[in-house]
Amino acid sequence: MKNLNIKFLGTIQIVTIVLLILSAQVFAGNSWLNKGSDLLKSIGGGQKVGALSTEEIGAGLKEALRVGSDNVVKQLGTTDGFNTDSNIHIPLPGSLNKVKSMLSKVGLSSLFEDLELKLNRAAEVATPKAKQLFSNAIKSLTMEDVKGIYNGPDDAATQYFKGKMSPDLSNEMRPVIEESLSQVGAVRSYDNMMKQYKSIPFVPDVKADLTDHVVEKGMDGIFYYMAKEEAAIRQNPVKRTTELLKKVFTK
Repeated sequence: MKNLNIKFLGTIQIVTIVLLILSAQVFAGNSWLNKGSDLLKSIGGGQKVGALSTEEIGAGLKEALRVGSDNVVKQLGTTDGFNTDSNIHIPLPGSLNKVKSMLSKVGLSSLFEDLELKLNRAAEVATPKAKQLFSNAIKSLTMEDVKGIYNGPDDAATQYFKGKMSPDLSNEMRPVIEESLSQVGAVRSYDNMMKQYKSIPFVPDVKADLTDHVVEKGMDGIFYYMAKEEAAIRQNPVKRTTELLKKVFTK
C-alpha cells in the first residue's frame, strides 16, 4: 500500500510538471515578435543569441520584408490589382464629385466610370516601380532599424518604408503614370467628360490633377498591403516561406 501511494504521488508530480511547461509555452505567445524582442535584448556585434547570430536575426527580418514586398508588388502590379479591389480602388478625385453628380443626372455616368477605370489601370502599370525601391530600403536597414521594427507595432516596417521610400516612389511612379494615363486614354476620357460637363448650363468650373491623384492613391494602396503582409508574417507561420524565415521566426 505504501509503494502504491509513492507511485501515485510520483505520477501527480509528473503531470504537474507537464502542465506547468505547457502553461509557460502558451504564456510565451505564438508570434515571432515575442521571440524577436527577447533575442534583440542581448544583441551585440556578431555575438550568438542562442543558436542564432545577430547577423542571422537581421537577415531573417530583411528576408521577411523582401518576401512581403515582392508579394505586394506582384498582387497590385497586374490587371485589376487596383480596379477590382474595394480596399484600394482609386475613385475620381474629390474635386470631380460635382462633375460626377451632374453627368449622372443626365445619363452620362459611363464617362466617369471609364475615366475611373483608366486611373486604376495607370496605378497598376506603375506599381512595379516600387520593387527596386523596397529592395534598396531593405538593404539599407541598420541594426537599430531592426531593433525598432522588432519592438514596434505590427506595421513598424511599413512605417519605415513610408519614411524611407515615399519621395523616391512618388518620383518613380509619376512619369510612368503620366505616360500610362495618356496611353490608356485617360486624358482623352477626362477631356471628353469635362466637355460634356461644361455643356450643362450654369455649372461651376472644376479642375483636377489626375497624375497627382493616382500617384497618391497608388502609394496608399501599396503601403496598405505592405502593412497586411507585415502583420501576416509576424502572426502566421504559413507566411514564413523560406528556410531562413522558419529558422529565425519559428518558436
